[in-house]
Amino acid sequence: MKPFRGLCLLALVLSAHGQHPLPTDVKTTPDVLIPAAQRRIAPDFTLTDNRGTPLTLSAYKGTVVLLDFWATWCGGCKLELPWYIEFDREYRERGLAVIGVSTDDDGMKIVKPFMSEWHMDYPVVIGTPVMEKSFGLGQMPLTLLIDREGRIALSHAGVVDRVDFEKHIRELLR
Repeated sequence: MKPFRGLCLLALVLSAHGQHPLPTDVKTTPDVLIPAAQRRIAPDFTLTDNRGTPLTLSAYKGTVVLLDFWATWCGGCKLELPWYIEFDREYRERGLAVIGVSTDDDGMKIVKPFMSEWHMDYPVVIGTPVMEKSFGLGQMPLTLLIDREGRIALSHAGVVDRVDFEKHIRELLR
């Protein structure tokens, strides 16, 4: 079983019963972009995407990348997916690339039908343990914003604040 799968399954069960998967009385601190001088280069990888094409992260230099580690069984991931689909459609022409990294054990066999059902048009790769470790995956979902120079500007474990996250995307696209 993947780490934190139980937590994601609990969130999915709660959301299926009409309850928000996160406590509503918890105040969260908005994310802050890492100052440009303190950003580190994102670990590079080349993996085959859902279309059968090699996808190399460093090839996206010059583009702002939203890198989303998710899984079909993760309730918090399912909460964010519509936002990321919307961000992809709204900001792609301005230089945003959304890339999904699925952690599903069954790989594309389960991911492709899920992508079709959710109308996901952006590329998705299947993560590897080495890659997941290099990005610090511990809690699901994990979403990173990578600036145009290929540096990590933000890394957020757990469900993002949609409005706050979109603000950071617009800021990086400027």
